[in-house]
Amino acid sequence: MKVLFAYYVPSGGVETLNRQRIRALRQRGVEGHCLYFEPGAGLQNSADLPVTVTSDDIEIKRLLDAGRFDAVVVISDYVSLKKFRMLGYGGPLILEIQGYGPKAVAQRELMQAIPYVERYASALLNPYTPHIDSLFEQFFPGVPKYRMHNCFDSDAFAYECVGFAQKPEIAWIGRIEDNKNWLEFLQIGARLVRDYDRGIRLRMYEDPALAVREERERMELWIDQLGLRDNLSFFPNIPNAEMRKHMSYIGDSGGFLCSTSKVEGAPYAILEAMSCRCPVLTSDSDGVSSSIYHQRTGLYYKLGDINQAYEEAVRLMSDVGLRASIRDEAVAHVRARFAPAGYCDGFLRMIGELNAMR
Repeated sequence: MKVLFAYYVPSGGVETLNRQRIRALRQRGVEGHCLYFEPGAGLQNSADLPVTVTSDDIEIKRLLDAGRFDAVVVISDYVSLKKFRMLGYGGPLILEIQGYGPKAVAQRELMQAIPYVERYASALLNPYTPHIDSLFEQFFPGVPKYRMHNCFDSDAFAYECVGFAQKPEIAWIGRIEDNKNWLEFLQIGARLVRDYDRGIRLRMYEDPALAVREERERMELWIDQLGLRDNLSFFPNIPNAEMRKHMSYIGDSGGFLCSTSKVEGAPYAILEAMSCRCPVLTSDSDGVSSSIYHQRTGLYYKLGDINQAYEEAVRLMSDVGLRASIRDEAVAHVRARFAPAGYCDGFLRMIGELNAMR
């Protein structure tokens, strides 16, 4: 079997997802291929995978004809459903939604997707994201729907002892844009530096090419306004294979990963942190509900409530027993719920059912 996964650009969680599932499906005899319409920093992570980068219809047609794919999965870009059909692809064509950011944006995008899905798509797929599930039911009642947890290889991406920091390190991962809510991270960090430990280090991991220029300009002003320049470091485009060392180091420092997003699909950064024994403090951003259970696999705070975020952060850093239990249970949860074998079972079952419907 051969499957094509198509997306805008190799970056962020979708690039990680494609890498993870292609390697997992390979163990079941499935050959996966990635098509990205634009180049991106994530290409550095995909040296052993078949990847094509093009938006040219003639080149995509050649890829489809040569590949003879048994299924095509289009991530987010519902307009491309029409393109694949017009270029002659007649097999199962699946629209996968990993997240559109704010719920209002997701509603608008999926409403616009209705004619494309109804005419060209064979099925819809998402990783147990509650607000996406609800919109699928509302807009596409007659289209087959599938849900499966994104796969994560916790053996390959696991804790590694790389040394210990003098002070807690607190990390944030995302794009410099509104939905990822970088300002709330800076505000939480500033409160912790001011009231808990002036030696705390803040780390922001990002892809500068995806930053919104106006947001970055605002961020630079806020960094100075909050007095964080000496406590903050940026880590651009760290290869994914190196991130396990970073997450392990942060976890051993006594710090944590702070996720401040307004809305998320199923963020890989949280799974990576959990697998490396780096505790997570997160806003209740919808899609994280499959990975974070409050006081068991991580801690929640109410979006916008800096005081509560501060209190939970202090608890996560100072309550030794709670911190240890969260680290242990988070690792066990990732291994059980997001195992590649389970993902492959669900994915292959979906393809089999779609072929039977034809």
